[in-house]
Amino acid sequence: MARKDDITGQKPLNGYRSSKANNKTKHRFHLNLKKRRFYIPEEDRWVTLKVTAKTLRTINKKGISAVLKEARKKGTLLKEV
Repeated sequence: MARKDDITGQKPLNGYRSSKANNKTKHRFHLNLKKRRFYIPEEDRWVTLKVTAKTLRTINKKGISAVLKEARKKGTLLKEV
């Protein structure tokens, strides 16, 4: 199962951890993913999506319908909803 946001398409970043002696070790910065169910009133159904905490805040602000519409327009929607 890919660690990607189903709406925005965000994925983990790569980077380095730096010690006090400035030694570098590779590190992967994972997303703060949450699995949530959303009710879409236009389609009268529930959908389960993996979204980041940031996307969840956007959904709370704009509403699920507006966010899905915007994602379809941008072409970032990974899961067909």
